[in-house]
Amino acid sequence: MTPCLLELAGLQAGLGPERRLGPLDLRLDAGERIALLGPSGVGKSTLLRLIAAELTPQGGQVRFDGRDLAGWSGAGLARRRAVLPQSHAVAFGLHAELVVSLGRAALAVDPQGPRIVAEAMAQACAGHLCGRRFDTLSGGEQARVQLARVFAQLWDVEAGLLLVDEPLAALDPGLQLELMAAITDFARTRGHALLAVLHDVQLALGHFGRLWLLGPDGRVLDLPADAGDERVRQALQSLYRIDFHRVDTPDGPALVPARHRQSPG
Repeated sequence: MTPCLLELAGLQAGLGPERRLGPLDLRLDAGERIALLGPSGVGKSTLLRLIAAELTPQGGQVRFDGRDLAGWSGAGLARRRAVLPQSHAVAFGLHAELVVSLGRAALAVDPQGPRIVAEAMAQACAGHLCGRRFDTLSGGEQARVQLARVFAQLWDVEAGLLLVDEPLAALDPGLQLELMAAITDFARTRGHALLAVLHDVQLALGHFGRLWLLGPDGRVLDLPADAGDERVRQALQSLYRIDFHRVDTPDGPALVPARHRQSPG
């Protein structure tokens, strides 16, 4: 049986005066790829921050590799878990390769660091940005550099956890596909679990094995990511209150959103 890497046990958090997240009971096994989908404002980024130990839950536990997150040291967690947030801002005008090297900061001695930074930048399609100041880069270029940072962080470990929050925003469709393939290949070859907040349903269906559908009620529906499965189509329609049409393409079935929204109720 594949070992459980991440477990949410009765996890709860506040989302405002009258809204709550959870309670959630979910697990993510080593090597799995899960896309977290849901309408804007339902708490997807909050859930990711709870899993990343950036927020403290109001109830329940997040257990990583069998231990409560509170029992992990910062350095220990950094060697097994990497986070790519929505915001790519860096306080200082660092060169791109120095930003990527921050992913190695948990290591006291890192003789392979320069080589790993260069290889991580190449895999994130950011090798041509060496020597450029991060604060002069476009939003898409900054996203590539930050992706290289998390690659560098988990480059030489196995069965880690990669958390990414809308990693492909501000990128053109071709680069979105290229980088999504890079992310999933990186996770697969090292046995890392991957949890990604996405808004693009097709990317989620095409590159991930499971879907966590977070609704306005603060609960998560856990489904296999199979665009040909009628349960998935019905669940997405209920989640987004919009119709989805199943379309057969040379790459397999796809779900295309309709141009009209469903009426309330």
